[in-house]
Amino acid sequence: MARRRSRCRRLRRRGRRRGLRRPPERPLHPLAGGDGVTLPPIITYDEIDSTNAEARRRAEAGEMGPVWLTAGRQTAGRGRRGRAWETGQGSNLAATLLLTTQRPPAEAAQISFVAALAVADLADAYVPPGLVTLKWPNDPLIAGTKTSGVLIESGPSPLGGLWLAVGIGVNLAEAPQNAERPATTFAAHMSGPPPKPAEALAVLAAAFARWQAVWDRMGFPAIADAWTRRAHGLNQPCIARLGNETVEGVAEGLDPDGSLRLRLPDGMLRRITAGDVFFGDR
Repeated sequence: MARRRSRCRRLRRRGRRRGLRRPPERPLHPLAGGDGVTLPPIITYDEIDSTNAEARRRAEAGEMGPVWLTAGRQTAGRGRRGRAWETGQGSNLAATLLLTTQRPPAEAAQISFVAALAVADLADAYVPPGLVTLKWPNDPLIAGTKTSGVLIESGPSPLGGLWLAVGIGVNLAEAPQNAERPATTFAAHMSGPPPKPAEALAVLAAAFARWQAVWDRMGFPAIADAWTRRAHGLNQPCIARLGNETVEGVAEGLDPDGSLRLRLPDGMLRRITAGDVFFGDR
């Protein structure tokens, strides 16, 4: 135990050397209040390899969270399936929530939908109404184009339970230059300047805390219902790329575990548990 505490202290000291800054004294947006929900602390780095990688290091050293880690610049930011994630030069949001749960892994994975709803609320706070939707499982879209990404990583905590690193990247002002598919920004849909990353994270952290409280209180059905109301592409033709297999059908909604129900041309129902889905193009 003493050794783990010592490792945590070393990680915190390393953070200060890398440019750890105190979070802002107060939130900059009225939605950042948390509605009475206790918000985790925020640790900010000027530069780091990856906020998810730092969360993993802290978790494996025995830190349980909850704590938000954010950086002005990532040198090795990652998205799903090992794809690089660009953060821009301090103009976009890159953050990871580290927490520990006693939920079994399959149930803990539902937190990706919690994260998607929180990012959708963040986008709603700044862009015109009606533009924000969610593509399965956790891609927030603005006017049908991706604006952010969610990466969930996990592992056994040395102190028991499961640690979760909920990585979230949001294009506030800059879109990636070499993205595989079109991407947009908050700025592209705003008449004024986009929020600074610190302000955006304050709003995001409050929204995440609210949806996490819903999940804890009411279970995944309440989260799935809220996600479905924002869903992009339901009851439309869908292409699912599953490793070496491509499946086409109509997206019919979520299973109780969060899988996507895909109705195939022969009438059979296929449950999609992992993969990339596309609507209207390949």
